[in-house]
Amino acid sequence: MSIVFVPKRLRGKAKINQETIQRLLDENDQLVRCIADYMKKGRAVECVQYQQILQRNIVYLASIADASPDTTPPSANPSDSSAPSSSSVDKP
Repeated sequence: MSIVFVPKRLRGKAKINQETIQRLLDENDQLVRCIADYMKKGRAVECVQYQQILQRNIVYLASIADASPDTTPPSANPSDSSAPSSSSVDKP
């Protein structure tokens, strides 16, 4: 069962950490694979429950992201040396 289905009395008390987020992302991966498998088999009706869980997980993750302080991911760092500099780009 998804960790998003937390009883109301416990909501807001769970600690949100990287492990919890990763578990949700892993669960979402499984859900997407299951939905795709059912769709390939032409069993779209069976997908509905998994799509609802996936949507709930995504909304939960989005609410966590909205509530967290604005941080820049390390890969989006403008001083990243792997990004090409403007002087090395050929101009037409």
